[in-house]
Amino acid sequence: MIAALAAVSFLAGFVDSIAGGGGLLTVPALLLAGLDPAQAIATNKVQGSVAAASATYTFGRKGLIDWRRAWGFTLVAFSSSIAGALCVQFLPRAVLEVLIPVLLIAMAVYFALSRKMKDEDAHARMTALAFGLTAPVAIGFYDGIFGPGAGSFYMLAFVTLLGYGVVKATAHTKLVNFASNFGSLLLYASTGAVVWPVGLAMAGASFLGAQAGSRLAMHLGSRIIRPLLVLVSGLMALRLLLDPSNPWRQALQKAALALF
Repeated sequence: MIAALAAVSFLAGFVDSIAGGGGLLTVPALLLAGLDPAQAIATNKVQGSVAAASATYTFGRKGLIDWRRAWGFTLVAFSSSIAGALCVQFLPRAVLEVLIPVLLIAMAVYFALSRKMKDEDAHARMTALAFGLTAPVAIGFYDGIFGPGAGSFYMLAFVTLLGYGVVKATAHTKLVNFASNFGSLLLYASTGAVVWPVGLAMAGASFLGAQAGSRLAMHLGSRIIRPLLVLVSGLMALRLLLDPSNPWRQALQKAALALF
């Protein structure tokens, strides 16, 4: 079982380092391995944090991260994810389950059609200060509460709001995504929900997968990042919509029953 989970984690780390969405593979695998939902989400944060840290290290060594700006974004994302995890019991999850698939589908369409998805930087639409007080706050908070698609949301924010090219945006996404993953991991760990032997085995495999993925992303740029973003965003939306507890699916089932 550990070997199978490690293999899935390697692939998840590879995908995560380029487009995000590795949890789409690892969380279902953990559930199939017998972990309950709380343990699966908490344990997944271990491999997710390590994969993001691995990719961040690789991108940072190549000088693709503006550390002077990025540290502020990182601290905000870290703090916001902890706040989100603390508030999870007070916020209606059904609202997120309705909203997130719609946002992911819209994002997939944007990534597929937008001409701004290039390797070169473009004109920023807001200052670094304004960005730091908005995007990492909202996305980090969301990552602490729910999580799916956070990496894609960070990516979209860096491209559309700060005008970063796709490789530079991917590099910064890995850094802030590590921060929000790690923040929520600390909270989950304090509750005893993390299954550490499984999480650490998966983390080692995801580290290697992220190394391979980040190097490929730097080599191919938008040729690999763009199609993977479209694919992963679409698959995440589909995965959420197929969940029997999702309000969209329940509404469609009720409508079908009413008609027939």
